[in-house]
Amino acid sequence: MLTSFSEFKYYQSFRVPVESRDDVMFLVEYDNEFGKFSFVEKTKLCDVSMTGFGFNTTFPLAVGTTLRCSLQFKRLRFDFGASIVRVFKDTTSGDEAAMNYGAEMDAEDHGNMKRFIEQYIQSLPPERLKDSLVQLALTQHYSSEKEGFEMFSLLLSLFKDITQFGNKEKFVESMLEEIVRILNAQRASIFLINTETNELEAVAALGIDKELLKFDYRKGIAGSVFTTGVSLNIDTENDNVRFSEDMDKVTGFETRSIICSPISNREDKIIGVIEVLNKRNEDRFTAEDEKTMKVLALILSSVFHHYNPLSEKSLIRRFSTPYDRQYAWIGRSPQTSELRKSIVRLKDIDSAVLVSGEPGVGKKLFARIVHNEGKRGLAPFIIINCKGVDEESLAMEIFGGTGQKSKLEECIGGTIVFDEISFMPLKMQIRLLSVLKERRVEGSQISLDLRCVFTTSKNLKVLVEEEGSFNPDLLSFVTSSEVSIDPLRKRPLDIDELLQANIKKECRKQGLLLKDFTEEVKAQLYTYSWPGNVAELEKAVQKAVLYNPKSHVISDLGSKTTPIIDMTKASNCLLENIPFADDYQIHLKDRVALVEREMILAEIKRHRGNKSKAATSMGISREALRKKMLMSDEILEEMKKPKVASITPVVEKKVA
Repeated sequence: MLTSFSEFKYYQSFRVPVESRDDVMFLVEYDNEFGKFSFVEKTKLCDVSMTGFGFNTTFPLAVGTTLRCSLQFKRLRFDFGASIVRVFKDTTSGDEAAMNYGAEMDAEDHGNMKRFIEQYIQSLPPERLKDSLVQLALTQHYSSEKEGFEMFSLLLSLFKDITQFGNKEKFVESMLEEIVRILNAQRASIFLINTETNELEAVAALGIDKELLKFDYRKGIAGSVFTTGVSLNIDTENDNVRFSEDMDKVTGFETRSIICSPISNREDKIIGVIEVLNKRNEDRFTAEDEKTMKVLALILSSVFHHYNPLSEKSLIRRFSTPYDRQYAWIGRSPQTSELRKSIVRLKDIDSAVLVSGEPGVGKKLFARIVHNEGKRGLAPFIIINCKGVDEESLAMEIFGGTGQKSKLEECIGGTIVFDEISFMPLKMQIRLLSVLKERRVEGSQISLDLRCVFTTSKNLKVLVEEEGSFNPDLLSFVTSSEVSIDPLRKRPLDIDELLQANIKKECRKQGLLLKDFTEEVKAQLYTYSWPGNVAELEKAVQKAVLYNPKSHVISDLGSKTTPIIDMTKASNCLLENIPFADDYQIHLKDRVALVEREMILAEIKRHRGNKSKAATSMGISREALRKKMLMSDEILEEMKKPKVASITPVVEKKVA
């Protein structure tokens, strides 16, 4: 069953009709004026849903009447409570006294009704079920989310029984015919993602060879719907959109209007789209068509709910295993989860982005992923290094010159990254800002359609306000959107997955069987501060694999002559990041206590909150640990108190 119905705002009433030939036994009692239950004679069950039912009788009942009912079908029998919520005239039976009643069940009985509906649906002939599905898609009665989509979900999960066809392909083709009829359109196609080719490929198409319909997953209207998950209703003549004219040339078909909705699998991954073309006798599809498309997309989502094509070649994050991707943001820390969300938010916008963080955290990798997953992913991706490059060479690279084209012009339509922008000379910053604002390189008539990403390991605001080495107008331009990447020591939950991914990558590169670290070595790597961040971790794994070509389990971190990690850098970094360690206004004794506190907290964290084990590993008693924490708590409390200036009393000197 689908799991995302609560996300939809279009709720309709989907009810399963019940016929007298189906051998369903139905009895009703009502609460009379004497407070007792009496039988209602000549009742006929008309339809059922997940939360209610409809029935017909000539016996007069009022809205709000409490009912006690019994339902039996084959071996399933259950009793349930309900109340009448609507009454309307039965115009089909010819009996003036006949009335139709709608009743809502008590919440605790919904499970029994679900089991009844499952058995009932599976017993019906395919043709009836197929007709019911079409009727459900066309239903115009609005109702609650639970009544509508849970019932619809139940029907869709049984799609093999709903159709008279024996296989999914024929069912989908039949659905396309119904879709075109329902929406009064000319053509319809269903596309699914092929993660080996990174293309959307037609699995069914009406009126054209589906083999012709395949294209990159980021192209056209269908590509936009697939990557963003947002349905589109387009009139190609009046809407300011870029439509794939190449596809019309391939198919020989003119597209005037198009409506497109995403298809998801049971994991809520968007796996494809349904696309309907050319509304007959109208310029564009209507708002009602949009609602119906949501229902039709749900049907197809159920049909393909098992489709989850993972691939090492996939460029799409949700369809590839992180360890096998060329560009992937690996980890499971809360910070990494936030970065992944920011990728989704930033990938399709055109404004500049500033990515800040210490050297080695992966700023350029983040920029590459944003580019790959966004709408510019097919266009060039160019990195310009602003650090360690002489001014003349940097100017030639950015702005071009005699015999050399500007990198800005080479990157038309794509993404250009200015790595370590803080190292760019001030005069060149002003020149670059002018070019980016005018969107044209000096002396060129080519308009610059590109996305700019800037990276920095320095605080640009400090450079503007205190040092004056960065242009404030450029700062305003580059900070349209900002992303800050924490150093690896602040996201230790990422270390394990980074180690696994890199050792797998390096072993494959060296043609070796997969290696692993011992638990003791892993413990050392987990507590290491990684001053060089992810870049240092990658280098460390490379060394570990190269130094241990025959060992399947790596049991040490090298020697003094061939170290895998540099502990001297780690100690310096550790001192810089311990609170109050370099605060010379605090007495040495108090500073030592606060440094001890941080070390104790780190050890407690390493032992997952077990203070006794932490004390043992540090060679102190549990009581000593407690006293040290109390002492440091007192120091912190004292530091929080407002300081009062001391007044030296004036002593009058007596004159002899």
